[in-house]
Amino acid sequence: MSGHAYTAGAIRPRRIAGPARPAGPAGALAVAGLCVLALALVWVIAELVPAAQFKDAAALHDFTLLSRPHVDDVASFLLTLLEPTIFIIWGIALVATALARDRPRVALAVVAVMALAPFSAETLKPLLAHPHVAAGAVRIDAASWPSGHSTAALALALCAVLVAPARRRSLVAVLGGLFALAVGCALLILAWHMPSDVLAGYLVAALWMALAVAALRVAERHRPTPGAP
Repeated sequence: MSGHAYTAGAIRPRRIAGPARPAGPAGALAVAGLCVLALALVWVIAELVPAAQFKDAAALHDFTLLSRPHVDDVASFLLTLLEPTIFIIWGIALVATALARDRPRVALAVVAVMALAPFSAETLKPLLAHPHVAAGAVRIDAASWPSGHSTAALALALCAVLVAPARRRSLVAVLGGLFALAVGCALLILAWHMPSDVLAGYLVAALWMALAVAALRVAERHRPTPGAP
């Protein structure tokens, strides 16, 4: 009897864990703040520091040396995938996918990022226009920072990751990252932008995605989506 009593006393009922509390917006807002800081640093260093200006121009010149007829054709094709009409079609496809997966908030986030990221990049260009140092015969217009194409490329890639199912998210992230990187290289090979322009475009896209994720997390905490992981 004592043995049975000891065994019974040793058994503890397990607590049934409730649903995990959705992540808060703090992490995403921290990323957004870092993006703003990085944008400011990139502009100040690339546009106001002479040594950095010469290195920026030299890097662009090195990329233009890769120009070949077949290379230029591939680069031009990549950039046509981001023309306004085609970019809108990409956005419609992602929104439709999110709605088909019963994620209207994600669909709204995609609309916001794909609209506001390129718009803000184009708005900043004339406001922050600054003469660039020329390397050889390559000259870039003063109103080029940040690159709208690199902004659009990474915004599209990040929105695809946001919409993708969890099991495929890593694959989509890798493919999207390669696409955005290829677009950035294409811009430099064709001498459309300075390297600092391309980097700034990536940061603008990351900034808007971080803000969108923060908004999604706030909404999820206040009103969780039924069946959401």
